[in-house]
Amino acid sequence: METSLRLRSDGGGLRIHAKEKLPLGYNSLLQAHGELDTTGGGAAPSYLALFVRHFYPQLSANVGVGVQLHNAHDFTYNLRAKKAIPFTSNGFLGINLKARLLADKEFKPRNRTGAVELAWTILDFRKGQDVRLKLGYELYRKVPYFQLRENNWTLNTYMDGKWDVRFDM
Repeated sequence: METSLRLRSDGGGLRIHAKEKLPLGYNSLLQAHGELDTTGGGAAPSYLALFVRHFYPQLSANVGVGVQLHNAHDFTYNLRAKKAIPFTSNGFLGINLKARLLADKEFKPRNRTGAVELAWTILDFRKGQDVRLKLGYELYRKVPYFQLRENNWTLNTYMDGKWDVRFDM
């Protein structure tokens, strides 16, 4: 199980996030997420999600479909896709194309996101230290963003003043 601590600038408080991936078959898996908001005051999860993801290695792409529940009452269907376009043979420099659609119980679209990212991975930046840099643009919100990931730490900053930090345990 993958566990992380997450903190956002928008008053979301510290959240404890857990994710488990279970293989379903060739290039497919079931992915479960759960999250506890430490400021919520209750023991109930603030976020639950279940996705089926399929990977297309020959296309450097993946597609996922699933359901998610926020704060025990906000149920949505989720469809997402990602395509990587490598510039180098090792894939350490390239562009990522991402899209996500959230729909309500009646399958009416509620939220769309899309992004284009320039991603650069630097293995052994220093001995035992891997770094990933992403410079992206969210198409629907029209907001540029930057991500710096160093081993277990990730910092995301957005040009609209928001930020978040994640520590993978």
